[in-house]
Amino acid sequence: MIVVVLPAHLRSLAGISGDVKLEIDGDVTRRSILDALEARYPMLRGTIRDHVALERRPMLRFFACGEDVTHESADAALPSAIATGAEPFYIIGAIAGG
Repeated sequence: MIVVVLPAHLRSLAGISGDVKLEIDGDVTRRSILDALEARYPMLRGTIRDHVALERRPMLRFFACGEDVTHESADAALPSAIATGAEPFYIIGAIAGG
């Protein structure tokens, strides 16, 4: 069971409170987590990744075990602590300012 922590605006859009728990078949990668998340909550399609290219939307970052994995390959295996649910996978809205 994978645990995903979403920013408040995405939780609100999906109509959920708290963390999301997902079952992932096969390798646990950023792509497999986002595929499962969008399959379960179709209203999130296009909010985290572009509809066509499936590239991350600007101003979103991904963290696994305290490490920023935003720029790693979407198909790279995530740490076993994520795969076992011991640690959550974070989707964070970036903060910008000037």
